[in-house]
Amino acid sequence: MTARPLTADIIVGAAQLERTERGLCPHRLPRPIRERFADPQLSLMEAQPSGVRIAVSTTARRLALELLATRVAYQGLPRPRGAVDVLVDGAVHSSHALAQGDAIELDMRTGESTLARGDTDLVMVDDLDAGEKTIEIWLPHNEQVDLVALHTDAPVHPARPRGPVWLHHGSSISHGSNATSPTAIWPSVAARRAHAQLHNLGFGGSALVDPFMARHLRDTPADLISAKLGINVVGHDSMRLRSFVPAVHGFLDTVRDGHPETPLLLVSPIFCGIHENTPGPGAMDPSALGSGAMRFIATGTEGDTAGGRLTLRVVRRALEEIVAARADDPNLHYLDGLELYGEPDATALPLPDGLHPDTAAHTLIGKRFAEIAFGVGGPFDTGTSRERCHRR
Repeated sequence: MTARPLTADIIVGAAQLERTERGLCPHRLPRPIRERFADPQLSLMEAQPSGVRIAVSTTARRLALELLATRVAYQGLPRPRGAVDVLVDGAVHSSHALAQGDAIELDMRTGESTLARGDTDLVMVDDLDAGEKTIEIWLPHNEQVDLVALHTDAPVHPARPRGPVWLHHGSSISHGSNATSPTAIWPSVAARRAHAQLHNLGFGGSALVDPFMARHLRDTPADLISAKLGINVVGHDSMRLRSFVPAVHGFLDTVRDGHPETPLLLVSPIFCGIHENTPGPGAMDPSALGSGAMRFIATGTEGDTAGGRLTLRVVRRALEEIVAARADDPNLHYLDGLELYGEPDATALPLPDGLHPDTAAHTLIGKRFAEIAFGVGGPFDTGTSRERCHRR
């Protein structure tokens, strides 16, 4: 096999590729945002390439991707490793769990961190069928990677884009927390079912209605745009209703500056029992940490919405009213997150840590989103005229 240079024309879903001494690091946010606005949480999340993939057309029968991953590990809390998924002509061919790489080890009790160095992983695929095919190598959604080399036994070319570009912004749930592999996160599930090209801007703990994020959405090419807002604002206890409503209006105004007629879907939070009627801040449950598990709790007072404190119920009502107030925008739509995952679903498929869906729930959410948003008559139905697009 011979090495093929890793270049921007075969890497989909990244805003920028940074050349490091270790390889090529995909970033989901451009350098100006990273340098000016990103706090440590967002810096960590944007470097995890959720939705980013290598996409090539080739007759190769064998290929190998060498990469060096960096993961966050919590002392005393075992977490599954990230994975690399390989798709051939849109179908999942194989999934490869990472075993090597660096680890940033955090002590949740002291807040101290240490760096443990590791080796590169080699993802080998050696049983591909003959003939021309499209191969997508989806990078881990939950670990930073430096791409070292791509080796193949035949020439590769950039894959021809197929389907509309769907630009999505959201929280850790959109990022893919608790899903087992990069194609199992709900935006990937939805995009693959709808034959759309996902550009994922889901960032753990960082969907905070930030003006710089609205500007990035404004400046990023897209055929379809969605923003799933609310859970991080409640979890951080970062706004009151008085500031939240105009902030969302301003966010939408900014997106519309660059995408005046693009279908735009505002999505409210899925069901999350700890915050349905209880404001934040959210926190890790210390009793669960003591037993070697991670679980989240709400530290506010149940029912306390005086003075504009936010709960998920308050946020859903506010987002629906915001869309209704913008009735002069026929391409703006609202989707109640409870249609994707509601209270009955929390009984059947409970959130393991009280906050994030598992793989089965991600699959459910992705299927429902595809049916509602991309289905016939839905806001993302590319075969539907603007007049027929209904407002949800």
